[in-house]
Amino acid sequence: MSRDARWNALLELLVERGRLEVEQAAAELRVSPATIRRDFDQLAEQQMLVRTRGGAVVHGVSYELPLRYKTARHASEKQRIAKAVADLVAPGEAVGLTGGTTTTEVARALALRPDLASGSPALTVVTNALNIAGELAVRPQFKIVLTGGVARPQSYELVGPLADGVLSQITMDVAVLGVVAFDVTHGAAAHDEAEAAINRLMCERAERVIVAADSSKLGRRAFARICAAESVDTLVTDAAVDEETVRRFTEAGVGVVAV
Repeated sequence: MSRDARWNALLELLVERGRLEVEQAAAELRVSPATIRRDFDQLAEQQMLVRTRGGAVVHGVSYELPLRYKTARHASEKQRIAKAVADLVAPGEAVGLTGGTTTTEVARALALRPDLASGSPALTVVTNALNIAGELAVRPQFKIVLTGGVARPQSYELVGPLADGVLSQITMDVAVLGVVAFDVTHGAAAHDEAEAAINRLMCERAERVIVAADSSKLGRRAFARICAAESVDTLVTDAAVDEETVRRFTEAGVGVVAV
């Protein structure tokens, strides 16, 4: 396992559990305790975790794993979800994409669609995510609209009044939301309130709203609400979603596509 892969795995385990012991991490990743101690020390230097005697804990009370450290957890599910979301987009439409690992996969799926290989434009993509804009900007058939704003290092998303200014002047056919939590009662949510505010505005400027989220994010809530479940037209998730969750979303008026 490479160092980057180890770091990714360690940070995801840490976010999931809150605390990690050296011996425990070494056993799970099948490396030596000395390697884990060195990894913990180097990650602590980057302020990605707090070193403790015999292990590490998450950095801060409210912790969000930066996008560059998010790995292939649920990768196959996200790719299936992304393709299903991309299939819901018609040529020539204006599509809003928020930041996140799943929406990044949606952008890639859109770029691979043969029927979007040409056009003037084949698609208009509005995004506040720097990484998504960077990936799609090389596609001359796509018109890329990037909001202004201040970049969040955790998600590469632009937030703040400059982003508000752009979004308030345009309309979109569809907004695709990447979320950290989606619940019938509490709605769609993000970790950061500024990020949630931009995502909310993107929803308001779109004719229809799609939430792209793997089943691990369903039935959960997070700090900053984006919108109510009733504001979402379609949820695209993976086949591991349970029937009761599907029923609750359907009763709330959300169409559910499980892939």
